[in-house]
Amino acid sequence: MEPSISTSVGSINLERPVMLASGILGISLDVFRRLHRNGAGAVVTKSLSKEPWEGYPNPTIFGLKNGGWINAVGLSNPGAPYFAKMIEPNNEIPIIVSLVGSIPEDFEFMIKQFENCKITAYELNLSCPHVAKVGLEVGDDPELVKKIVTVVKNTTKIPIIAKVGLGTTHYLDTVGTAIECGIDAITALNTIRAMAINVDTKRPILSNKYGGLSGPPIKPIALRCVYEISSKYDVPIIGCGGISTWEDAVEFFLAGASAVQIGSAIGDNWIGVFDDINSGIKKYMSENGFSTIREMIGVAKKS
Repeated sequence: MEPSISTSVGSINLERPVMLASGILGISLDVFRRLHRNGAGAVVTKSLSKEPWEGYPNPTIFGLKNGGWINAVGLSNPGAPYFAKMIEPNNEIPIIVSLVGSIPEDFEFMIKQFENCKITAYELNLSCPHVAKVGLEVGDDPELVKKIVTVVKNTTKIPIIAKVGLGTTHYLDTVGTAIECGIDAITALNTIRAMAINVDTKRPILSNKYGGLSGPPIKPIALRCVYEISSKYDVPIIGCGGISTWEDAVEFFLAGASAVQIGSAIGDNWIGVFDDINSGIKKYMSENGFSTIREMIGVAKKS
């Protein structure tokens, strides 16, 4: 019998375990449809705010010689109300809406904009490393995380995912707080605060000076975080960070993830990477006697 690559992240059911990570592509419904047709189990939108944000001036992205990227786009987006109207016609694509804000009322307002939209889940961005007063500054404050998750859970019945990162406090404390407040799943990991300097100009390369490191360099760190979270907490996990091959995806399943997100790998083979990874996962499952994704989850933790 052919293995099944369908998976569940808590109550979120996906036909395929590989999804688009937040912040990589724009907010075009046509692009989302194309990605879904070509193997994406779900698409996570760019992080949306209550009001439109312009983001930072160029340069905002820098490619590293040893692979990976540092970016400080600044969460540019047209705002949740505009985006909600844009995706209202959707009735076939699993869309996970990423939200960013600084107070509970921001999130409550944004979720109410999507009442007439078909949404698979919301992902709360509690970990952007390069925008002040949101992201990591929120995730580093357990009391604020508690207030935000509580308000969001009281506002919608749709599953809620918390995306965590490495800030000034221990990320496991943020995870624990979110779980106590009823979070449905955790995405680990966001980009990691980093920078690059031009040796000729002797100045930081990015206009914001600091950005978020993504791609292969952060994969071992993200994998470790997934393993730690799954070892300490009983919560569905979505692995994210440097995943570009089926081998990477399988590692995250074995560490405890139920699904994975890919971002930087889109730059090399943006339309084919989902099917490539899905096919590799299925072949690995067949060769190793796994009939479902669930059978692989957390196997690396077994003695």
